[in-house]
Amino acid sequence: MWSRLIQFDANTGQSLQSQLRQGLVKAILDGRVPPEEALPSSRELARELGVARNTVVLAYQHLVDENYLLSRERRGYFVNREMLGGCVELAGRSAGSRPSTGEESAALDANDKGPATVLDLLSQRNITRPLDWQRYEYPFIYGQVDPALFPVNDWREASRLSLRVDAIERWSRDRVDHDDELLIEQIHTRVLPRRGVWVERDEILITTGAQNALYLVAQLLLDRNSKVGMEDPCYADARNIFAIFAGEQVNFPVGDKGVITDDRLEDCRLMYVTPSHQCPTTTTMPLAARRELLERAARSDVTIVEDDYESELNFVDKPTPALKSLDAENRVIYVGSLSKTLAPGLRVGFLVAPRGFIRQARALRRLMYRHPPTNNQRTIAHFLALGHHDSALLRLMQTFKRRWQIMDQALKAHAPLSALTPTFGGSSFWVRLPEEIKARELERCAAENGIIINAGDDYFADPRGPTHYCRLGFSSIDQERIAPGIERLASLIDKSGS
Repeated sequence: MWSRLIQFDANTGQSLQSQLRQGLVKAILDGRVPPEEALPSSRELARELGVARNTVVLAYQHLVDENYLLSRERRGYFVNREMLGGCVELAGRSAGSRPSTGEESAALDANDKGPATVLDLLSQRNITRPLDWQRYEYPFIYGQVDPALFPVNDWREASRLSLRVDAIERWSRDRVDHDDELLIEQIHTRVLPRRGVWVERDEILITTGAQNALYLVAQLLLDRNSKVGMEDPCYADARNIFAIFAGEQVNFPVGDKGVITDDRLEDCRLMYVTPSHQCPTTTTMPLAARRELLERAARSDVTIVEDDYESELNFVDKPTPALKSLDAENRVIYVGSLSKTLAPGLRVGFLVAPRGFIRQARALRRLMYRHPPTNNQRTIAHFLALGHHDSALLRLMQTFKRRWQIMDQALKAHAPLSALTPTFGGSSFWVRLPEEIKARELERCAAENGIIINAGDDYFADPRGPTHYCRLGFSSIDQERIAPGIERLASLIDKSGS
């Protein structure tokens, strides 16, 4: 029994003792171990599992310390009933298992639908990517961190500082709606000035990523009578978020100088833009076009939401100032993120806006989740304060520049893959395929051949829009694999077109 319940995996990076403890805890909470029956002796379990006896002894002792097990002299180790709520049926998964066959299963499927929802979010078009992308030979995926580039030792140093006793005492409290002061200070003095943005501390709000910031903005400023201006193509989940609250979306085309607005902007309440590195086309809005957009928005009394997407990943020329840095009327709400330079799994973003709006956003955030996890906030604050973020950003830009140059040359060497070279870098290319090639079909075919690409269909507002664009990222692929991967992708296109 125990050899089936507990299986060791050398690829997890965990010690045998840690894996054994987890296996024992799962067996206990799943009701696999009756409280009235003693667990095997340490010698017996060690022999069955093929591990050292000391490994079992230490695992048992740890579970005694954690109150999962009771040690009874001369009798052995027993499950502590208190961990099961006094009744094994409450913890046992088998007693409460759900029917899975026959009529009972059909009834369960009907019940699983639950109450009718007022929103059908499952009908929205979303960008999907495989979670197991690392197993692909050529992962041209975007928005993921390359484990080889993550500053592990620097992050550990910041984590150790946030785990000191005095630090834990601070961040473990319920802060209601307040953010970590050190993180606000670092964003105020280190992050925003790089973009030419100078604001007061009370004009900054921490969010769980840029997407959460967009949701807060949309809920506070839009209703069913509102129109919102959108880039087309654009970041799909921004379109999905604004669609929940606004009555209508007005789509403006994206050219080689960013979004192209017209008189329709006059009817909009908001205008969403990604001027630094347009998602997904990679174009950068020049300074003159930014000033023109601000002037047009001022004439029409339109609030601009600036998503400063990938602004840090600039390795070609001096960065164009953020739209917010040119804003003399407090008309721009600035959305930033540390996900692209740290790790997307950390979910750290921030809003910059007039303090009156930030107070409202803080109140709304409190109702949603109070505040982002304060331990993460403090760790990131230390990471910034110690200078690790600037150092990591420099290494990231140097690596990305090499990959960017290699991919640019590889794409130019293969005629079917026509790409507009990103103005200043970033982490992806927007590729135009031959019109007869369907990007979604190519995406499926590529996956079958060890390649991840991102079909561009869902970036366009019209579901019947262009179907021959795709996005190729280079943030998570080794530079040695880029050229062979592009060559293999081009060969698939040649086969499809022949």
